[in-house]
Amino acid sequence: MKRPLAYISAAWNGDRNKDMEQAARYCRAVYEAGFSPLCPLLYLPLFLNDGIPEEHKSGIDIGRDLLRRSHVLVVCGTGISEEVKNDIAIAGRLNITATTLDGILTVQGQGRAKPDSPKGGTHAENKPNSRTPRRK
Repeated sequence: MKRPLAYISAAWNGDRNKDMEQAARYCRAVYEAGFSPLCPLLYLPLFLNDGIPEEHKSGIDIGRDLLRRSHVLVVCGTGISEEVKNDIAIAGRLNITATTLDGILTVQGQGRAKPDSPKGGTHAENKPNSRTPRRK
């Protein structure tokens, strides 16, 4: 089965090790939801030196190229940084769907349980007036 490409964006906190661990968790969740995750943070620092202006710009260009090739932009986490805003704006100009990780997980039936949901699953699954008719 061919998986659509999903570009992973988040407001990283600046601690490289923690950011890479979090990025790997986001990528795993997106993969389990049926996508092929693309996260430049996980591999660009392996060969580019962000402290060299030319390589920093190359990293930005590579990331934008990966976003252009993606089917969806997935914004992860709770914060919004300037980089995330830029990713959302670029996706908008290119007509690439932008969503959140929670949005993908909910659509795929893997959403986080709401506090009033005794069985787990998504909120809509546990509401008696959901769109799915009940069988008698």
